[in-house]
Amino acid sequence: MFKIVASLNKILLPSFSKRRLDMTKAKKWQMAIIGWRYFVTKNSL
Repeated sequence: MFKIVASLNKILLPSFSKRRLDMTKAKKWQMAIIGWRYFVTKNSL
């Protein structure tokens, strides 16, 4: 199930690493997306 969600995240959610986002200046909603992507990636592995 997490592998499907991970592939959907890759398609739908923005990648902040490609945009060179500074983690110290990230907004709350950006941190929430980063946390969600980390959680899904960790569980899919």
